[in-house]
Amino acid sequence: MATELGKIGVIADAFKLELRENLLKAKEVGADGVQIWATEGVMDPDNLGIDRRLDLKEYLAGLGLEVSALCADFGGNGFQSEQDNIWKIEKSKKILTLALELGTPIVTTHIGIVPEDTSAPEYAIMQKACNELAAFASELGGYFAIETGPEPAARLKQFLDSLDSKGVAVNFDPANMVMVTGDDPVQGVYTLRDYIVHTHVKDGIRTREVNPHDVYGNLNHEQIAAFEDGSIGFQEVALGEGSVDFKAYFAALQDIGYTGYLTIEREVGNQPEQDIRQAVEFIQGFKAKV
Repeated sequence: MATELGKIGVIADAFKLELRENLLKAKEVGADGVQIWATEGVMDPDNLGIDRRLDLKEYLAGLGLEVSALCADFGGNGFQSEQDNIWKIEKSKKILTLALELGTPIVTTHIGIVPEDTSAPEYAIMQKACNELAAFASELGGYFAIETGPEPAARLKQFLDSLDSKGVAVNFDPANMVMVTGDDPVQGVYTLRDYIVHTHVKDGIRTREVNPHDVYGNLNHEQIAAFEDGSIGFQEVALGEGSVDFKAYFAALQDIGYTGYLTIEREVGNQPEQDIRQAVEFIQGFKAKV
């Protein structure tokens, strides 16, 4: 018997308001939980003292919202620079510690494009960084979840299999796969089934063949979102209007026994509340049918 679909989450920052207003909007559109960026601003662990953390937990509890995950995505080349990895790893650890205090064991991130050549210098650098992160996460009962998209699922699995523990896992984003690598997200769910701890619900289309290095190697989230007209080679669209087969995608998640969050990500457009509300209704419609 298939597993029931999980709870509905929303990336709170998508509302583009102040933190508490974002959280209130997430509650208003019907989300069960929120994913929050924590790399800078008020959610930066260095800016969030004990009192502010307690206040945030109380505010979330008052709204009846869980935290599905925090985000520690630093953009650029991820963990491919030994020098940059010193501060990125330290910051990532602080964010995971904050995540656990807020009730979630998951921090999502991009680690850079996993090289096809396992003998490439960057491969070893990424392995070293991810092994350190994985060991830290495993000790605390948490996960650093790599977002899918920069490389095919099979290559990501090969990289994950090479690590010393499963403290580094997967945040599965089906739209990134269809938009950038052209990979099949349904097959990707089965390929990465042992590692998926969090998912995104997003849709998109590929307008031409894309070199992942032109996207994930050079641009951050804000820069990628600026190409909402599809000129970059892909286009994020409303749920159900793109190339993600959500019926098959959700069925695959149920089939592997995934019961975690389905977190809506909306990075483009000038009407985020309307788009996210429609996305919540879209998922609720699927949940009602199973």
